[in-house]
Amino acid sequence: MKALGEESRLRIIRMLMKKQCSVNEIAEALNLPQYNVSKHLRVLREAELIELEKYGQQRLYALASAFAEHLAENKNVLDLGCCQFDFAKLPR
Repeated sequence: MKALGEESRLRIIRMLMKKQCSVNEIAEALNLPQYNVSKHLRVLREAELIELEKYGQQRLYALASAFAEHLAENKNVLDLGCCQFDFAKLPR
């Protein structure tokens, strides 16, 4: 819940639902400082919502497999019991 309790993290998740991205791509697309994006990505990784994939010097972030499968099976809705996140309706 804490990992998704910040609007920028929700926007990052929505971006990663479409494709893998680097820190710089996310920072540019969301108009956020790279430092802040890195911190948000760390929180999302610790919550096991995203994964880091290394390709040589490049590092790309993507949704964690289990999380991506759950969203696909539930029409992009994450139901935590106490609340729901509908990633199709969240701000971009």
